[in-house]
Amino acid sequence: MKKKKIRLQDPHLERERAQYEHPLPSREFILQILSEQGMPVSSENLAELLEIDDEEMDFFSRRLRAMEREGQIMRNRKNAVCVMDKLDLIKGKVQGHPDGFGFLIPEDGSPDLFLGPKEMHRVFHGDIVMAREIGLDRRGRREGSIVEVLQHVNSRLVGRLVVEHGVQFVVSENRRITQDILIAQGADLGAAAGQVVMVEIIEQPSKHAKPVARVVEILGNYADPGMEIEIALRKHELPHIFSAAVEAQAKKLPKKVLKKDMVGREDIRHLPLVTIDGETARDFDDAVYCEPVGKGYKLYVAIADVSHYVKPGEPLDVEGLERGNSVYFPRRVIPMLPEELSNGLCSLNPEVERLCMVCEMDTNNKGDIKSYRFYPAVMFSHARLTYNKVWAMLENPKGEEATEYKSVLPHVKNLYALFKTLLKARWARGAIDFETTETQMIFNDQGKIDRIVPVKRNDAHRLIEECMLAANVCASDFLQGYEHPTLYRVHQGPTPEKLQALHEFLREFGLSLGGGEEPHAMDYANLLDKIKDRPDAQLLQTVMLRSLQQAVYSPDNVGHFGLAYESYTHFTSPIRRYPDLLVHRSIKAVLNSEKYNPGSWVKLGEHCSTTERRADEATRDVESWLKCFYMQDKINETFDGTISGVTGFGIFVALDGIYVEGMVHVSELGSDYFHFDKAKHQMLGERTGKRYRLGDRVRAKVVRVDLETSKMDFVLEWDGDETLVSEEPLSKSKRSKGASQDEKVVKEKSSVSSKKSKSEKEAKSPRKPRTRTKK
Repeated sequence: MKKKKIRLQDPHLERERAQYEHPLPSREFILQILSEQGMPVSSENLAELLEIDDEEMDFFSRRLRAMEREGQIMRNRKNAVCVMDKLDLIKGKVQGHPDGFGFLIPEDGSPDLFLGPKEMHRVFHGDIVMAREIGLDRRGRREGSIVEVLQHVNSRLVGRLVVEHGVQFVVSENRRITQDILIAQGADLGAAAGQVVMVEIIEQPSKHAKPVARVVEILGNYADPGMEIEIALRKHELPHIFSAAVEAQAKKLPKKVLKKDMVGREDIRHLPLVTIDGETARDFDDAVYCEPVGKGYKLYVAIADVSHYVKPGEPLDVEGLERGNSVYFPRRVIPMLPEELSNGLCSLNPEVERLCMVCEMDTNNKGDIKSYRFYPAVMFSHARLTYNKVWAMLENPKGEEATEYKSVLPHVKNLYALFKTLLKARWARGAIDFETTETQMIFNDQGKIDRIVPVKRNDAHRLIEECMLAANVCASDFLQGYEHPTLYRVHQGPTPEKLQALHEFLREFGLSLGGGEEPHAMDYANLLDKIKDRPDAQLLQTVMLRSLQQAVYSPDNVGHFGLAYESYTHFTSPIRRYPDLLVHRSIKAVLNSEKYNPGSWVKLGEHCSTTERRADEATRDVESWLKCFYMQDKINETFDGTISGVTGFGIFVALDGIYVEGMVHVSELGSDYFHFDKAKHQMLGERTGKRYRLGDRVRAKVVRVDLETSKMDFVLEWDGDETLVSEEPLSKSKRSKGASQDEKVVKEKSSVSSKKSKSEKEAKSPRKPRTRTKK
């Protein structure tokens, strides 16, 4: 009885007994015993203190290793076990930089630690480490030293095979990973120099050795058609091959809706519902129908009932969660669900029966939703319309398109009349409506860009957008009213720091944003309306847009700032967004007087937000590469353009007409010392007062296109007229002070002789215009 008596003091003993047949001391109790010793303890002594017998040692060692991985304990040089909290160490994720240095992003949210090239030599971007703060570097940044690598997260990488002096190594496509990855002897799979390969890491980087890998897949040559997508899929670890279990489950699905699946559903097949999407769309999530009722309208928004076929925990659901969303590359889609569902059984294709979830809404003549209800139904789409066809029907009710779809033309007119009332409500609540240029890539037979054209949005796009917004708001209100947890689509207003910077910027133009320290979306909307006719409207709008935070998924409803909704969620795209599928399940649970519990809603929100960002980054990579390939034959050509970004190492210029973006290095700005003013979004010459500001018009010549880095370099040309950029003459006193009036503003100084000056944390260009997908 004396043996293991100390284990009875474990405050979490009952929890361990419930989880394990042979319970071990809990992690909390292990940490307690270690702390009570007041010094590091060897594994043997710790096992003795906790009365671990021989049969338990293997399991106990596993628990200690798990605690090491999670940063609760670590071993010192004498292999003794230490409590991490007593070592003043900081746990975090490594963020690499293309220039070889990096940063530790602490898990506790404290300020980042700078990691020099020597520290980065032993880790990859993304690794989880423990580090110690060792002081400040020469620029005053907190600097860290890596004490222990808790987790190497990169097991596979994609890159180009290079052969130098008989040595084979791979250069990663992820520019945040700067180490050359050696290929083990005889492990090249026959790949040739210059080919793109997938490698498996067999030896992680260390303080004294480079990483070693073996080639597991040869993707092909760098310029092969579609290679940019293959690289992006692997670089961003996007799941793109369905497992055998998923394929098997998908093949068992029926080809059409079965009679038994219609039981218990409302029959709305008589309603002339239509889908309205882009010309190239193949997965149809939503169908709409509207009819006038009194002084208002009744709107039906029918959404594909994916949750009927994708059940929690089944292979289709596990795969859908892992992917998080569909990814739309130019000319290729990586669907969240197999085509049997995404383009078949769940897609609201024309003239076939489909299962759906309906949001039926009654609105008044002001566009306010007075009542709504949700219910499962069976529907029949009467037409597959496109935005351009709908707009042509509305512009010319006697034209070709109107004649072709004359059976649904009256209902389309009703939708348009409803749309005008919904716009009134949008304006009344003060939703922000930024105008952006959206583009589409037109490809040739070789799969490369032939040209890039702007996409003209018409009222048919906005009509569907407003219908979807209305349904999403009702879904959010419904679940909130029944106090059922779900994932909200949340968008917070500007941070105090960004708001202060925006106020300072606007003062330079004699403008102000209403709302003081807590502005409302209406304040943004009012200012946008005030400046819309100004010649610098694009500049002002861009800075206002960049002051806002990114929308994310979260179970904590903090509202949607940009749309001016107190509560908002995503309900309308369950074929291509996993959060929408979760919302459908939640609504069904409420309708059945049940509660849907998928696990941690917080973790689900974080995961879905991450997969969304992952998809955005991958599509940007692909578009950037395609644009570089497109610009290869335009070197030495000159274009008019607009400054689209300003950083400490130069300016970015978006070229008119061809919608591509490149960088003008600071050394090409002129014979002067230029200072970066973050608050004013400008580079300012110390001697000349020449200013390069976001939104300024310039002429730029293409001088270099680098496919390997997907970057383009420009130089400025003035044709004898330097008035295209503004000048701000400086007094003698101002020159001596440079741009140092505000100590909080980041400044970097560089001369024309400098070969390179890059941002300290990330040389990242702003987002480029993208082909728009329906929200």
